[in-house]
Amino acid sequence: MSLTVVRAGLLTTIQDGGRWGMQEQGVPVSGAMDPFAMRLANLLVGNRAEEAALEVTLLGPELRFDGDADLVVGGADLSAVIEAGGGAIGIRRWIPVRVPAGASLRFGERRSGARAYVAIRGGLDVPAVLGSRAASVQARLPGLAGRALRAGDVLPIANRAIREPRRSPRHGLEDVAIDSIPAAARFIWGPDANLFPADEVARFLRATYRVSTASNRMGYRLDGPVLHAEGSGRLLSEATPIGSLQVPPSGEPILLMADRQTSGGYARIGTVISADIRIAGQLAPGDAIRFMPCELDEAIRALREQESALADLGASR
Repeated sequence: MSLTVVRAGLLTTIQDGGRWGMQEQGVPVSGAMDPFAMRLANLLVGNRAEEAALEVTLLGPELRFDGDADLVVGGADLSAVIEAGGGAIGIRRWIPVRVPAGASLRFGERRSGARAYVAIRGGLDVPAVLGSRAASVQARLPGLAGRALRAGDVLPIANRAIREPRRSPRHGLEDVAIDSIPAAARFIWGPDANLFPADEVARFLRATYRVSTASNRMGYRLDGPVLHAEGSGRLLSEATPIGSLQVPPSGEPILLMADRQTSGGYARIGTVISADIRIAGQLAPGDAIRFMPCELDEAIRALREQESALADLGASR
């Protein structure tokens, strides 16, 4: 069984848990921009949490299925519908649905968020490159690992499901998904925070930034108050975690995301905590965000709660 890409959309890529363990060789991690949404959608449809799924950005594709398929659409609300037999039926996010053979999945207007995830029961049967099926457009890896989907692409559907889809209308996690996200993300102070004068730090904490149009899966350039670190020219390049808030000489903060470069030497004022990467992952150009400092204990607790909720869902039948 397979699906055919009728229309590709703005940016539709295959993503999974990412290409870990290759950063020292200059290969980006990649993976889902909103890993929580992707993992939740996979678990609901009966897959492993980090199975390969489709990441749909803002303007979605049209996908035609040549056989019956179960899928879950999660993440952003991009008005997903199933077209079959001459009619169209809107589908709810986070609920497994059966798509009959010959039907199409397509998307409409953006209602909330920026990235939807289509998790198909069994996963996508595309080759893994360096241990992952995640696409990294900037890295130019071979095949679908190095590009977005195009009209005419045919994606075989695998048989790697580990359980039946969870068809309960409520699973207890949708309330911590996209609709409840505030336009604020918690962060831990970075190793170079002491290079920023006190008045600059105060300005940063008060500021509301907007995602610039000069943004992509590598990172977001943020429009708002500029910041300047003292002595940043003496910094050495170091590894870059997802969520790192770096400040180049121009003073415009950059929030590093899934396709980030593997190292960088800009001053790091902070790092968005792992539990709140999902917030950043749902931003589009023009969206506003604020940053709130938190302690390491809070960051660890938030991540443990998130992981525990997903683990409980994955263990349930």
